[in-house]
Amino acid sequence: MTDRNLFDQVGEVVRGAAPPALGRLHLHVRHNGLKAWFGDPGTQREHYEAQIIPAEIAPGARTRALEIGFHAEHPAEPDNQAVLTRLLAVEAAWRPDLGDDPDTGVFLGRGIWRRISETWPDPDLDAADVPFEIGVRLVDYMRALEPHR
Repeated sequence: MTDRNLFDQVGEVVRGAAPPALGRLHLHVRHNGLKAWFGDPGTQREHYEAQIIPAEIAPGARTRALEIGFHAEHPAEPDNQAVLTRLLAVEAAWRPDLGDDPDTGVFLGRGIWRRISETWPDPDLDAADVPFEIGVRLVDYMRALEPHR
């Protein structure tokens, strides 16, 4: 399966599983990932993402990793930190739903951005159930974090 086909399938899972109560869902599929957000149709600086990242920026990965989670990608670092600070203030509300896997802090590979995300080192992206697993996990982040944004 090509990465683009993988993320097309992930998008279908997300589209089917995202709760309508969170708002109007928008998806953008790329060759190496999927961005998802609610509300305004224009790509948002704050979004959910599943993407392939190089091993060099993924702890424990040898070849590549899959990152899944929430990103704040505003041009100014203080804006991104403010988003993360607000979500960390209510961490007790969302952490039980996401478990211990998500890390919080500086974005992998881009110091001014912030994240709440996890990495899957060296995933088998050809496994039959992987689009479902990725899509469902991304929706877990949406369910846990979006009500607090």
